[in-house]
Amino acid sequence: MNTNYIHRLIRLVEESEIESLEVSSWGRKVKITQKLAASSNGHNGSTVVLPTPPPAAAAPPREVAESQKAVEPPAQVADNKSNLVEIKSPMVGTFYRAPSPDADPYVSVNERITEGQVVCIVEAMKLMNEIESEVSGRVVELLVENAKPVEFGQVLFRIDPKA
Repeated sequence: MNTNYIHRLIRLVEESEIESLEVSSWGRKVKITQKLAASSNGHNGSTVVLPTPPPAAAAPPREVAESQKAVEPPAQVADNKSNLVEIKSPMVGTFYRAPSPDADPYVSVNERITEGQVVCIVEAMKLMNEIESEVSGRVVELLVENAKPVEFGQVLFRIDPKA
């Protein structure tokens, strides 16, 4: 924004009875605030021009935070999850339950698995990485849908080693 444009905006605010005006152009914002005098005509108050900073780029989007909440366990499992072992994604990638689209899934809920058994694939940079279980037990929860993106450390499965 050039200074002539800003001066015209200041005059506009001074000549009107509005208290503030905010204008944004090309990623820049200018807010002009006028303190109206206590006089009856409402004019001749002091005017303040405040440039407003651009929004912070480091703030995470609200959708991301809300989508992470959607992966929480069901209520009945949450009460009993202290003894469960979590299988987490070791990398960022795409989660696949089966080795190919027409194949059966590696594991299903309530299925018994053994230590070292492949439970899923996480594709990262065109490489298919088989994820193995670190414990034997029963699959209690499957927390990710097939062909959905996963983050590093995101819980994929919960296993009950005592079952």
